[in-house]
Amino acid sequence: NPSIKSLVVGVSGGIDSAVVSTLAASTGLPTYALGMPIHQKEEQETLSDAHLEWLENNFSNVIVQKFDLSRVFDTFQFTMREFGADKLALANSRSRLRMVTLYQVAGTVGGIVVGTGNKVEDYGVGFYTKYGDGGVDIAPIADLYKTEVWELGKHLGVDQRIIDAQPTDGLWDDGRTDEDQIGTSYNMLEWVMEKGLTEDPMFLNEEQTKAVNAYQRFNTQNKHKMLSIPTFKL
Repeated sequence: NPSIKSLVVGVSGGIDSAVVSTLAASTGLPTYALGMPIHQKEEQETLSDAHLEWLENNFSNVIVQKFDLSRVFDTFQFTMREFGADKLALANSRSRLRMVTLYQVAGTVGGIVVGTGNKVEDYGVGFYTKYGDGGVDIAPIADLYKTEVWELGKHLGVDQRIIDAQPTDGLWDDGRTDEDQIGTSYNMLEWVMEKGLTEDPMFLNEEQTKAVNAYQRFNTQNKHKMLSIPTFKL
């Protein structure tokens, strides 16, 4: 699309954003790669910084920016203190602050926001924040399973530490992983999406049953993110 002047993508230190930012950089378009820590665990911020530096060193069209949103988040939390006790709501607010930041940059440079969600997150379990990391303009890896993203990362030369890191959304102070939250691994969720839902439950082992149940629970509770907004039709 010739009207797209630049690409804007957040870099978290995880494999999905590492792959997407590298793909964006590979287009040759001006690519704004943003680090947006909010009280981030040191290991997450270290990996994010390392990837940002790698992008800057390998692509002349990449513009790296780092915005520490910790004080912005703290001010927001203090301002909302009457409604600020729910940890899940606060985790989602972190994601939405990042979305606002990405669109502020995109609006200033005439760019579009590039999504980093994979197939399991976006179309399986709905493991993303509505109007947070779900608020994007294009979704280049949303038809790739996590295992395919890992393979693509290897092909693109992404830092092995990022490939090996436990997947996490980075929205919680206790550093919980995606598997901690979902209750099963990405490999098992991919099995569910490809085969598990059509298998006879009688013949599933304990791990498979656990994965199917986790998938169905998250898919059901997050369906509102994946469907069009309910609208009254006159």
